[in-house]
Amino acid sequence: MTLTQLELLLDQTGYPVTYSNFKKPPATPYICYLSKGSSNFFADNKSYSKISDLDIELYTDKKDLLAESTLESLLDANELAYEKTETWIESEGLFQIIYEIGVI
Repeated sequence: MTLTQLELLLDQTGYPVTYSNFKKPPATPYICYLSKGSSNFFADNKSYSKISDLDIELYTDKKDLLAESTLESLLDANELAYEKTETWIESEGLFQIIYEIGVI
């Protein structure tokens, strides 16, 4: 899956989506995604399987179970396994829910 394909997939949530950050954040909920690097599998002295590590960040101004469910259902339907963490960003007044995924 390419970053372009991921963005098209995330657009299906109906929430604003961008890579890395918005210059001026829209109303919540919104989604940012970011490439963190890779976890390639090596065999025979080459990158046998290239795996991109990505963070999908959902931002909400209150605990929004519907937004989380919408995103998680989309990831599940497209067989994208994820790890989830949640943080309250005091200075921004926002919840940040991060979905860590790996795509080949």
